[in-house]
Amino acid sequence: MKTAAFLSIMFFMLLVLSSYYHFTKPNADDRLAVAVAEKGTLIKKTLKKNGIQFDQLQVLFVAYKDEQVFDVYAKNTTDKIYTKIESYKICEKSGELGPKNREGDLQVPEGFYYIERFNPQSTYYLSLGINYPNAADRKRSNAAALGGDIFIHGKCATVGCLPMTDDKIKEIYLYAWQARQNGQQRIPVFIFPFNFSHASSDTFKEKSKNDPELVAFWNNLKVGHDLFFKDKKAIKVGVDDKGKYTFN
Repeated sequence: MKTAAFLSIMFFMLLVLSSYYHFTKPNADDRLAVAVAEKGTLIKKTLKKNGIQFDQLQVLFVAYKDEQVFDVYAKNTTDKIYTKIESYKICEKSGELGPKNREGDLQVPEGFYYIERFNPQSTYYLSLGINYPNAADRKRSNAAALGGDIFIHGKCATVGCLPMTDDKIKEIYLYAWQARQNGQQRIPVFIFPFNFSHASSDTFKEKSKNDPELVAFWNNLKVGHDLFFKDKKAIKVGVDDKGKYTFN
């Protein structure tokens, strides 16, 4: 009888603990869980509004350095066309317009990248690492060290990354995380010096006319930019033997 009573008490305690676990707030150290608790409903509403199923989500990110804009495009896995579903403010700048060519230059890369790692315990709250330096960066630069560890992250501080506020990185991180759970192994990240669709891009070219190499680089990026925005379909990006991007 004593054993039965003891087991009954233990069972009751387990029920109480289970209830506590499910109804208390997630541990602040579990940042992914915090992001889900705070932003999960918003993410699902945004996707539903745009006709995208949560378990079919695929994403593509586009950043404009000069405008400090970070756009999220999304589609269902069975769709061909991406739809812009969110636009965020890049909250800090680093370096100047132009590509990143070496370690320590404080430059934010420009080019066609993808998410290569997730860090839910980043020094910068949550972070998404991009594959800089990519093949184009390696072929184009002669620097002994090109640098690395370029992230989309929180904390609103940067020495070459794309910083968001902690609040907004929760949303961006969740979009990327769910897309990865849905099987998207390569999440594209297009980083442009400025929006090539705006007339201001001609102004930047004029200011850089004494740097033909930079203008040629931007013209190369514009080809990929225009190809994607022609119909907002995925583009196939390659690199030639000189470090120039090729498309489709």
